[in-house]
Amino acid sequence: HVSKGIQQTILDIICGCEFVTSQNLQKNAVKPPFIYYSSAVSIVSSYCINVLFNFSCSIFSQMFITKEICLLSPSFSQKYPPVKFLSEKDRKRILITGGAGFVGSHLTDKLMMDGHEVTVVDNFFTGRKRNVEHWIGHENFELINHDVVEPLYIEVDQIYHLASPASPPNYMYNPIKTLKTNTIGTLNMLGLAKRVGARLLLASTSEVYGDPEVHPQNEEYWGHVNPIGPRACYDEGKRVAETMCYAYMKQEGVEVRVARIFNTFGSRMHMNDGRVVSNFILQALQGEPLTVYGTGSQTRAFQYVSDLVNGLVLLMNSNISSPVNLGNPEEHTILEFARLIKSLVVSRSQIQFLPEAQDDPQRRRPDIRKAKMMLGWEPVVPLEEGLNKTIQYFSRELEHQANNQYIPKPKAARMKKGRPRHN
Repeated sequence: HVSKGIQQTILDIICGCEFVTSQNLQKNAVKPPFIYYSSAVSIVSSYCINVLFNFSCSIFSQMFITKEICLLSPSFSQKYPPVKFLSEKDRKRILITGGAGFVGSHLTDKLMMDGHEVTVVDNFFTGRKRNVEHWIGHENFELINHDVVEPLYIEVDQIYHLASPASPPNYMYNPIKTLKTNTIGTLNMLGLAKRVGARLLLASTSEVYGDPEVHPQNEEYWGHVNPIGPRACYDEGKRVAETMCYAYMKQEGVEVRVARIFNTFGSRMHMNDGRVVSNFILQALQGEPLTVYGTGSQTRAFQYVSDLVNGLVLLMNSNISSPVNLGNPEEHTILEFARLIKSLVVSRSQIQFLPEAQDDPQRRRPDIRKAKMMLGWEPVVPLEEGLNKTIQYFSRELEHQANNQYIPKPKAARMKKGRPRHN
C-alpha cells in the first residue's frame, strides 16, 4: 500500500507541475518556462508530500491498531448476528433489566434479531457481560451498568423487568438485596413505565405458589408459602412485585403483564448456581456423585430457555393483563431426572442421597391452558434435545476453565449458607 502511495504521489507531482507551468505560460509571462516549472515543482511537491505523509501515517496506524485489536479480542471483527430491518413505526425501544443474565441475554438476542432497539440494564450481581458482548457496538444495542434499586431515566416503549437473583445460593446469600431488587427495583420500573407510557412485563416465578397443595398449579391458585423461611426473600419478593404491578395498573393506568416462570434451563446458566439441572450436569461431567436431596420423589417440569423467551415476547405483545404460567407441563421426578442426565452424559457417577432441604416443594407442574388458549404458546423443544445442548455448553465451559484459569474450590468450613435446592 505504501509503495503504491509513493508512486501515485510522484505521478501527481509531475502532472501538477505540467498543469501549473502551462497555466503560467498561457498568461504571456516573460520569464523562461523552466522558472515556472521549478516554481510549480516546489508548490505541488510540497502539497503532495504532505498528502503522502498523512497517507503513510494512516496506513501504519491501521496496521498497528488492527494488530492490537486482534490481540485484545479475536472476535472483534466478526459480524453481528443477522438482524431484521423494521420500519420506524414497527421498531420498538425496549429496556431489559437483568438483560445480561441467563434468561435476559437470550431475550436480548431475540429482540435484537427481530430488529428492535434494545437497552440492557444490569448490575452484574449474577449477570455477565460475556452473555451480551456479541452485540456491543451494534447501533441498536446499549449496555448500561445500573442497579434498578436506583431510579433510571430513559425513553422506552416496553420494559421487560427480569432483574433479580433467581437461584437459591444467590438469593439466600443476600436476602436483603433480593428483597430490595424485587420491591424497590420493581417500584422504580413501574414509575418509569408511568412517566414514559411504557408497557411493563414482570418476570415473576412459580415460587409464588410455594410448596403447592394444588396440582397442577393454575393462575387462580393463591399458593402455600412460608413467609419467614429461607426461600421467603425470593418467594415473597415476587408476590409483592406482582401486587405492586396491579396496584399501578388500577391506580395509575400502567399497562402490565405478569409471567409466572417455571423451571428453565439452557446455555449461559451459571454452572454453580445450585439448581438441579446445573448441579446434575456439572457433577456428571466431573465424575462426581449426583446429589439428590430426600428420596428424589419430588417433581419438577423443565422448559428450554428458547421456549420461555418466545412466551415472554408473545405475552408482552398480547392483551392479557392477568398472570400467565409459562412452563413445561411434562413432569419428572428428581431421581428420574438424575438418571436421565447421567445417561446423556455417559457418566459413571453414582447417585448420592442427602437429607431433604427445608421448604423444598414436593410437586411442581404448571397448568398452561391459559397460555395455550390465549397466546397460542406451548413448549416445543424436547427435554433431551435441550439437555444435550446444555451439556455441550457446560462441557465447553469446563474446557475453557481448564485451559485458561484455575478456580479453587471453597473450603468446606465456609460452606454454611444452606444446601442447594431442587429448583
